[in-house]
Amino acid sequence: MPRICFVLQVKPDRIDEYRERHRHVWSEMRRALSEAGWQNYSLFLRPDGMLIGYLECEDFEACRAAMAATEVNARWQTEMSEFFTGNGDSAPDAAMQPIEEIFHLDGR
Repeated sequence: MPRICFVLQVKPDRIDEYRERHRHVWSEMRRALSEAGWQNYSLFLRPDGMLIGYLECEDFEACRAAMAATEVNARWQTEMSEFFTGNGDSAPDAAMQPIEEIFHLDGR
């Protein structure tokens, strides 16, 4: 299954609150992600605010579109957009640009 990695930047003064929000992700948001095909989804956050996301899915654009069609995602993205820098007018999920995988221990 294809692996997707992306990077976003959390505002340094919002890191603690961003972490706290992710300790309490809404159950309906978790369910929507699973139903949209997001598998093995993880977020990693450096102390300087660099956020690294990882997921596995068959078709990232289709999975992202499935999430964009949900009401819960619209609410979540609205609430979370204030935490990020460098996205312009884009919602955080729209700013997720996959990073090319160049090596995997188990091959492709």
